[in-house]
Amino acid sequence: MRRLAGLLVVPLLLLSAAACGDDKASDSASSTNGAPAITAGEKFGEKPTLAKGEGDPPKELKTHVISEGDGAKLKNGDAIQVNYLGQAWDSTKPFDNSFDRKQPFDLTLGAGMVIQGWDKGLAGQKVGSRVELVIPPDLGYGEQGQGDIKPNSTLVFVVDILKAQQIPASAKGTAVAQDDIDLPKVGTNTDGKAPTVTIPKSDPPKKLVSNYVLEAKGDVIKATDSVVVNYVGLLWKGSKPFDSTYQAGKTQTFPLAQVTLKGLKNGLVGKTVGSRVLLVVPPDQGFGDQAQQAVPAKSTLVFAVDILAKM
Repeated sequence: MRRLAGLLVVPLLLLSAAACGDDKASDSASSTNGAPAITAGEKFGEKPTLAKGEGDPPKELKTHVISEGDGAKLKNGDAIQVNYLGQAWDSTKPFDNSFDRKQPFDLTLGAGMVIQGWDKGLAGQKVGSRVELVIPPDLGYGEQGQGDIKPNSTLVFVVDILKAQQIPASAKGTAVAQDDIDLPKVGTNTDGKAPTVTIPKSDPPKKLVSNYVLEAKGDVIKATDSVVVNYVGLLWKGSKPFDSTYQAGKTQTFPLAQVTLKGLKNGLVGKTVGSRVLLVVPPDQGFGDQAQQAVPAKSTLVFAVDILAKM
C-alpha cells in the first residue's frame, strides 16, 4: 500500500536531498566523546558551527548530550519539534540546517519519517536538551547517499529538542449525525483501530466535503500548523483502500503549509484537534489527471482522518 505522505508533502528533510548551505566550519578542532567539536554557537538555541571529524568515524551510533533539558523524556510515538544542523563527518560544510530557515522541524519519533539514526538517537533524550548525533551509514543514507551526501557517509547532527507531545490513540469527541445517504459513513470507534468507511454506490460529489464524524473541543487547525494524524484513504470507485497509517502502525505528521493535496489541506484547516473528519476530495483538489501508483487519474478520494495533535 502506497505511503500517502510521499505524495502529499514536500519530501521530509531527512529523507530527501538536503539543500547545501554556505556555512563553513573549522577545519580542525579537538573532538569530544568521539564527536566533532562545536566551535561556535554551543548554547541551546544558537546556530552551531561544527568542526570536521578527526580520524576514522565510529562504526556505531553515538549520542552526546551537550546540555540536558529538564523536560520529559522522548518516547516512540511522541510528536516532537526540533531545530538541527547536519554535516558529514569528513566535511567542513553543513548540508542542511533549520536555524537559517527559522522554521523548526516536526516529526513523530519512531514512525520512520527520518533516518534510523534520528529515531534511535533521540529516543530517551529530554525536552530542552541539545544533543549531538554521530550516525554511521547503515543508520543514515547507506550505500546510496542522498543528493550532496556521498554514499557511505557518516553524518553528524546537532539537535535542539524544543517540545514534545504524547499522542492519543484515537480521536475522541461527540458523534455527529451522518444522515446524508449520498456520502460515506465512517465508524465512531475510539479504540485506536481503523474506523470503517462505507462508500455509497451513488456518484461522488463534485465539491470538497469536510464533515465531522467525532467533534472535539480542541484547538482550531490553521494553515500554518503541522498536524499529527491517523488516517485511512480509499478510492470512491470500488471502495478500494490505497493508504492507511493504521496498517503501518504509525501516525504521520503533516506540515500543512507543505501539503500539495489541496483537498486534504483545505479539509483539515478550521477543524479541531481531537476530532475525526470525513473528507471527500474531488479530482480537481486531489491528483487530477495524474495517476499516482494505486490511485488512477481523475479519482475521487475518501479519507477518514483522526486529528490527534498539532505542533
